[in-house]
Amino acid sequence: MANDGSASPPPEQWHRALEHAQAQAIKAGVFGDVCISGTHLKAMAKAAADEAFYVISQDSRGSWVALQTPGRYLSQSIEADLVHTGDKLEELIHEELVDLGYEGVPIPCEHFRDGDKLYTFRSRIPRLEETGRLLLAFEACFRRLGDMEADKD
Repeated sequence: MANDGSASPPPEQWHRALEHAQAQAIKAGVFGDVCISGTHLKAMAKAAADEAFYVISQDSRGSWVALQTPGRYLSQSIEADLVHTGDKLEELIHEELVDLGYEGVPIPCEHFRDGDKLYTFRSRIPRLEETGRLLLAFEACFRRLGDMEADKD
């Protein structure tokens, strides 16, 4: 069953989507620890200058893939790169999605500080079957921004 991200899928479908995304993330080898806890998946960013992680989750507005960090500096370094290059997150994420075989339209990306004081970049999952692909696209996009690769030259 397709899901446009605006309604919660049945729990068994959501869990299967998380398991599939977890398998894709582990196979890609671009994350640190990748674990499912309850109804969300958390994948640690591998080489960021500060704590950062990718999350697949749901709320009353839909299903999401997000990059989150408690580090203001890390969030600001990502923003600074975008300002400097003039790139738009939606376009960068879409390019990565297309490279992964996605054939849909660009997906908007929100940026805010959430109630847990985490700097959050997130996009709504367009269809349940795109969950893992969007997670991989987020990682590929954000890895090159700001100080997400602390050991880069």
